[in-house]
Amino acid sequence: MRPLVALPARYSDTAEGWRVPAFATGRPYCEAIVRAGGTPVVLPPLVDTIDSLTDTLARVDALVLTGGPDVDPDRYGASERHPTLYGVRDEHDEWELALVRVAIELDLPMLAICRGFQVMNVALGGTLHQHITDDESDVNHRFEMHPVSLDASSRVATAMGTLTPVGHSVHHQALDRIGEGLTVIAHAEDGTVEAAEVDGRRWAVGVQWHPEDTADSDPAQQGLFDELVRQALARRA
Repeated sequence: MRPLVALPARYSDTAEGWRVPAFATGRPYCEAIVRAGGTPVVLPPLVDTIDSLTDTLARVDALVLTGGPDVDPDRYGASERHPTLYGVRDEHDEWELALVRVAIELDLPMLAICRGFQVMNVALGGTLHQHITDDESDVNHRFEMHPVSLDASSRVATAMGTLTPVGHSVHHQALDRIGEGLTVIAHAEDGTVEAAEVDGRRWAVGVQWHPEDTADSDPAQQGLFDELVRQALARRA
């Protein structure tokens, strides 16, 4: 059997083929999971079911946290809100923060991407830079391909088969204070944190770029999804 890989949906006011509000998730994530040998399982952010989330995630084999809009700064104790914040929705934050915490508790293999990486950090007590371009970065992180430097001993480097992957970057926020139990294993040329791993867990990693965007043509990016599924199969054994 293909391992079941959960990923969150989000509220969507419109969706083709539906006359009512819908839940949606990104196709490239699902397609990368399928190429890796997994079956995507989409979980809508129904916060009334959070109390049964441990039972729900116990039925799947891995978790992907997807990219998306900003996390509410209230979630990491920020006293100010940058005017560039967008797309903040309480249900999404509450659901995805709970997904991270339960997945870590269950030692579920996890790949957290862009917003998902930031959610992982916040779930572990970390904070975010609310708008990194104000820091006069010399690296463009919005809709650009750029390299990152990975630690040679990292799980991400092993999965990707390279120390200098080039990924599609689409973000205006980044990790600031690092969450408890997270080890940073990659940076961009401007010092932006680009990847980290959760200590003491089977395989729980986060990346700031979007591997799903180029995974169909870049084996290094697909390698993250391939390794996630391998870890899911190993956990079953």
